[in-house]
Amino acid sequence: MPQVSLTVNGTQHTVEVENRTLLVEVLREKIGLTGTHVGCDTSQCGACVVHVDGTSVKSCTMLAVQADGAKVTTIEGLAAADGTLHPMQEMFREHHALQCGFCTPGMVMSAIDLVQSHPEGLTEHQIRDGLEGNLCRCTGYHNIVKAIAAAWPLMHGRQMPAAAE
Repeated sequence: MPQVSLTVNGTQHTVEVENRTLLVEVLREKIGLTGTHVGCDTSQCGACVVHVDGTSVKSCTMLAVQADGAKVTTIEGLAAADGTLHPMQEMFREHHALQCGFCTPGMVMSAIDLVQSHPEGLTEHQIRDGLEGNLCRCTGYHNIVKAIAAAWPLMHGRQMPAAAE
C-alpha cells in the first residue's frame, strides 16, 4: 500500500492508505481528527471542508494520495495554542451561528477561505453565494452570514464596523 505524508495542523503524519482512500477517512480514522464530518458522501453538504495548502476543499472528494506532501488544516487546527479561537470561530460563537454543530466545522473552513479570497470586502450576496456548497438544516443561514460579515474586518486587521458589534 502507498504511504502518504502530510502535515495536518502543523504535525507531520505518514500513513499507509489504499489508493481509493479519501482524505476525510485519513483525517478521521487514521489521524483521529473527528471535527471534519462526513455528511452526504456526494460532496453536496460541505461538512467535510478542510484547507489543503490554504485552499478549502471537500475532503470527501479528494483522495488521500492527492494530498501527499500537502499542508492540511482542519477545524481542530484553527484555535491558537492557548485556546484563543480563530476570529471566524469567535464570530460564529458570538452571532449564534451554530445550532447542532454538525455543519459548523465545514462552514467555518469555507467561510475562512471566502473571507481570505475577498480582501476588498464582502457583500451579503457574495457571502450567501460563497456558502452555496455548504448545507445547514438548523440556522437558516442568517446568523452564519452575520458571523462571516463580522469576521471579515477582524481577519483583515480592521476595526469591527459599528453595525456588526
